[in-house]
Amino acid sequence: MEFDPYSREIDRDPFPIYAWMRNQSPCHWSETGQCWALTRYDDIVAAANNWQLFSSIKGNMLDDIPGRTGVTLGTSDPPRHDHLKALINSAFMKKSNDHLVAPLRELANRALDQALAKDSFDFIRDFSSPVTVGTLARLLGIPESEHKTIRDRVVLILQTDPNSRQKTDQSKNSFQWLAELALELIKEREKEPQDDLISRLAEAEIDGEKLTPQEVQMTSATFIMAGIESASSFMTMFALNLEDHAAAFTAVADNPALLDDAMMESLRFNTSAQRFRRTITEDTVLHGQKLKAGDPVLLCYGAGNRDERKFEDADTYHIGRKARAHLGFGMGKHRCIATNVAELLVINAMEVFLSRVSGYHRVAEQLEWMPSTTFRSPVEYEIWPTRKV
Repeated sequence: MEFDPYSREIDRDPFPIYAWMRNQSPCHWSETGQCWALTRYDDIVAAANNWQLFSSIKGNMLDDIPGRTGVTLGTSDPPRHDHLKALINSAFMKKSNDHLVAPLRELANRALDQALAKDSFDFIRDFSSPVTVGTLARLLGIPESEHKTIRDRVVLILQTDPNSRQKTDQSKNSFQWLAELALELIKEREKEPQDDLISRLAEAEIDGEKLTPQEVQMTSATFIMAGIESASSFMTMFALNLEDHAAAFTAVADNPALLDDAMMESLRFNTSAQRFRRTITEDTVLHGQKLKAGDPVLLCYGAGNRDERKFEDADTYHIGRKARAHLGFGMGKHRCIATNVAELLVINAMEVFLSRVSGYHRVAEQLEWMPSTTFRSPVEYEIWPTRKV
């Protein structure tokens, strides 16, 4: 079997080939992708924790965007990574995120007011995207006039042409637009600081050292890009999982306190963050395969999350599992720094959604998936809702 990370067909259902690789080819060379792929949970965790051998400095996406590598958390190694993380953490920790809850729930209700006025609606376009963009824009300090454009640009940035196997000009131009927007916002905050994350990133200081202007720019742009896509897709995949598993839907609808466990199981069972890249720094052998310095390696989080060696009955969605060891937020030094924001956002948005919808089912039998080597999420998710009276 051949694993092609650029294949849209594989992304329709990657789990059968993941299972084959875990059992037959756990360190798999993809000829079409020109990269290695690790699919067993323990191998992925070991690689994520061994940054000396599995480096991020050449990018954390198979087809990364020029300008990001080496200057963001996800594309740097210690010691620079640790210093960046400390500075960014200091910006994050200056204020609790509880202030986001009320406006987040207001956004969710406003989006549903419009969506539920129609017979059917696109869960992504009409709910998960506007709620995510609106919430993260409030956290970062992005004006409302840019919200729709940002979401459209982010979707383009993360896409790869499956035929050329490269970022399109649209992708590159969209990232350039986003970087310029971030720079514009940073300059405004330097003149007049606000109570937002971009201002705090620009001001963050440890032992007299601050982030460089490029680091503030690329970190801000990456937060916008990855945050919007990750949280929106994360919420969409959660909704998909609940639709596909009636018992889980009924349980969380009857008892919203179970939403946290159901969300964690969704991150394990069907995470949108499927594959992230590392680069081998020196020749090594793994599962009998000879990996050479400079070879790209994909850590297939989506495959590790279904590893029966780690999770009993791994192909079953079971919200009683309490799957805290999932790889949906990554692992090791590069575990997502904004997990608390993502969890707060998704829990509150889905609680509002389930308070107003007693059931739903998709309009299209087969979903179209975004062409990406990193994220797996549907392009559209049109649903017929049953409204609560």
